[in-house]
Amino acid sequence: MAIAQSRQVAEMITERTGRPVEIVGVTTLGDVSRAQLTQIGGTGVFVSALREALLDGGVDLAVHSLKDLPTGPAAGVVLAAVPPRDDPRDALVARDGAKLADLPPGARIGTGSPRRAAQLLGLRADLRCVPIRGNANTRLGKVGDGELDAVVLAYAGLARIGCAYTVTQVFEPDEMLPAPGQGALAVECRDGEPELAALLETVTDRASLAAVTAERSLLEALEAGCSAPIGAYAAGTEQLRMRAAVMSTDGSRVLRAHGGAPGADAWQLGRDLAAELLRSGASDLITVPRAPIGQQE
Repeated sequence: MAIAQSRQVAEMITERTGRPVEIVGVTTLGDVSRAQLTQIGGTGVFVSALREALLDGGVDLAVHSLKDLPTGPAAGVVLAAVPPRDDPRDALVARDGAKLADLPPGARIGTGSPRRAAQLLGLRADLRCVPIRGNANTRLGKVGDGELDAVVLAYAGLARIGCAYTVTQVFEPDEMLPAPGQGALAVECRDGEPELAALLETVTDRASLAAVTAERSLLEALEAGCSAPIGAYAAGTEQLRMRAAVMSTDGSRVLRAHGGAPGADAWQLGRDLAAELLRSGASDLITVPRAPIGQQE
């Protein structure tokens, strides 16, 4: 997945600037650990090794899944580009083309995301959500060998590795709100390198940047790690429309907020919806342990 995403950005940079880009693989703790993300510091564990490689001079830029990127600033590193966002929706992969409604009572669905689990249980309280780790192919294999009845993954990730054909149902945002930043990529480089930052700016999509800015602003204001059961999705060009939700881990309670603002006010839109959710009692539902400072998404 990481190589596919990096290649996608590299090809875009070369196409728009004529500059060749070499792909350098970096292994992170999130790649090798089989522990649940809430036990090893949230998905910030996918980011720290890449940032170290940047600061050490081993690489000139780093490509992340934007939903894995901590919301707080990182010393010496800047977010230089957000390319056009891919499909932000979640997808079900089940045997025999089954959709969620077709699965038997008590079906076992694999997901490592409290957000997805909460919304699945909100749709069907009889489901058994099973925590899983591993790359997409490992998770898909658990469906193929019968260990699980289905898994839920990001549609964009499956498409990037050529596995969109395995999807049996795509959840619309009104069924399952995506994670903040889902479907988008982030490109970071070292601070203090204006020429490189200007080069990377050529691949930024302004509408995508505004949307994820609003979503990440909400996540930051809620003071929640990326493993908390929070969904948010913003879209639009001149005018952003955004929906957000905080839910209990069993899906029995959901607090929702929605609103709009000009793209230039994306950050404030996220803050405003977060404030509305907090007034409604969102703090009581954000029960996932906080990631360490600097590793929050």
